[in-house]
Amino acid sequence: MWIFGWKGPSGFSASSTAEEVTQGIDGTGLTAIVTGASSGIGVETTRVLALRGVHVVMAVRNVDAGRNVKESILKEIPGARIDVMELDLSSLASVRKFASDYESSSLPLNLLINNAGIMATPFMLSHDNIELQFATNHIGHFLLTNLLLETMKNTACKSNREGRIVNVSSEGHRFAYREGIRFDKINDESGYYSMFAYGQSKLANILHAKELAKRLKVHNMEDGVEITANSLHPGSIMTNLLRHHSFINGSCYYMLRSITSTS
Repeated sequence: MWIFGWKGPSGFSASSTAEEVTQGIDGTGLTAIVTGASSGIGVETTRVLALRGVHVVMAVRNVDAGRNVKESILKEIPGARIDVMELDLSSLASVRKFASDYESSSLPLNLLINNAGIMATPFMLSHDNIELQFATNHIGHFLLTNLLLETMKNTACKSNREGRIVNVSSEGHRFAYREGIRFDKINDESGYYSMFAYGQSKLANILHAKELAKRLKVHNMEDGVEITANSLHPGSIMTNLLRHHSFINGSCYYMLRSITSTS
């Protein structure tokens, strides 16, 4: 369906842009954290949120790259409010430092967009000796969300505006290991398959959002604070996510270019 650009119930299709989807929305007074904001989907998310008046905090591993993106957005949108903060999701210490620094800044938090991710990497371990894709795509975001949840609750309470947590997952969750998430074999190099490992990390993103949404619903009723949690598939978008597989990356580029050029 998406190949033909058919519109769904929302009135938008796979070819709709972020600007089109957010047309008419005033984000003034909102503050958002976007992880992985220095490349791919993260850049466009940051740009369009800033365009709509949202104060965006770019949570990035490469601060220099983040600052370059910030400068390019400011040239287009001189009044944009954008900050750049260092965050390496593969390091639990870095996640904790980011959350601590954010709390110290006294900034509110309305939107947390857990976007950063790596895909189909060779077998590697994180700083904390956890398989790198699972550590970066799931564990880091899981901890970050937990550490910032109280700040988001306080913001929602004071502003009387719904807080939102968004996990960027993938249709790739359907291609996890046969047993789903192999909790007892996360670091098993002998049985490691890069695409299945990616799939299990994206499955974890969905399960995280699903369970969090259920728990927040209970807390919302008890505390009167509205916060939602959702996961999404961003669509077939050409980014540098497959940089560890240059042949596949190039093939996807030419396939998507041929499809989008006809729509």
